Amino acid sequence: MRIALVQQPTGPDRAANLERGLAAIDRAAGRGAALVCFAELAFEPFYPQCPAGPGFEALAEEVPGPTTEALADRARRHGVVVVANLYERAGDRCYDCSPVIDADGRLLGRTRMVHITDYELFHERGYYAPGDPDLGVFDTAAGRIGVAICYDRHFPEQMRGLALAGAELVVVPQAGAVGEWPDGLYEAELRVAAFQNGYFTALVNRVGPEPRLVFAGESFVCAPDGRVVARAAGGVEELLIADLDLGEVARSHARRLFLRDRRPELYAAWLGRDADR
Repeated sequence: MRIALVQQPTGPDRAANLERGLAAIDRAAGRGAALVCFAELAFEPFYPQCPAGPGFEALAEEVPGPTTEALADRARRHGVVVVANLYERAGDRCYDCSPVIDADGRLLGRTRMVHITDYELFHERGYYAPGDPDLGVFDTAAGRIGVAICYDRHFPEQMRGLALAGAELVVVPQAGAVGEWPDGLYEAELRVAAFQNGYFTALVNRVGPEPRLVFAGESFVCAPDGRVVARAAGGVEELLIADLDLGEVARSHARRLFLRDRRPELYAAWLGRDADR
């Protein structure tokens, strides 16, 4: 399977951002990609760099809605799967949401960020409600795809849950700033997740300056043996192409050994002991 990670900058003009993303799908399809993945809030400013003010809900849109309809049309036109990310409004709640669109243009479902952080320049609790507890793994024309949105990648319980649900690839839409991952720590984290769980991981990051942050780029893909098999440059717009052999999933140590040898009856007791902490 050939995948494309769209590492693109964003400005205040959401329509222009979306057009840039649609053009990236065109280019990715032209290079033979079966799956096109976008970074966190790929078509809009990264709102949480500023605290949420009155009326922040008006920044969000419904799913399905105008953005997913435009992406679905392009997915159908080219026969590619699209994993996007946008600011979603559902009733009186808003979410950091990754819609998953199949190669025929069908919206298969969505993943909403589960773990919501809050610290300087990442004021996310003011914008996002916690996502649904159900960890979706989507059967797409390109394979079985799971999504762990940005902060969720730090939680091994969620990363393991995606493996148990049968994910062959976990896409990580990211908003990672310059200097935020010293000494390759985030890369190491996803290399270990790929190795321990026996799937590919693909982190696709924002890039470029915004009012209070500069996003780093440096998107990358890891194989089930923990190797980095593709990497984008830092600080520049790039369409990163990677060829994945999904047969490596079944051959991985995790799928042959680690998942087989788990002792979940023990883990339930261990976790239950600390359930209220």
